[in-house]
Amino acid sequence: MVVNAAKIRLTGRKLATKEYLRHTEYPGGIRRATAGEVLAKHPTRLIREAVEGMLPKNRLGRRLATKLKVYPGPEHPHRAQKPAPLPDVG
Repeated sequence: MVVNAAKIRLTGRKLATKEYLRHTEYPGGIRRATAGEVLAKHPTRLIREAVEGMLPKNRLGRRLATKLKVYPGPEHPHRAQKPAPLPDVG
């Protein structure tokens, strides 16, 4: 479970230069967005795509990806689990 996904920080110029691609399934329907644009509109998508990119590309990876819960702010419906914060890396 990941909370406060909207507060992530990227190093260097990644907010302006890193591009995320998605396709609308229509011919010529490729859509490009920088990391800054994706963070502004869909902050959970950055975390989800990063984690799913590290998972295996098979049935197991797809099943594991459904267990990932990402929330943009500190509020989440999993209060019974009492998540502990990770130590600050930087």
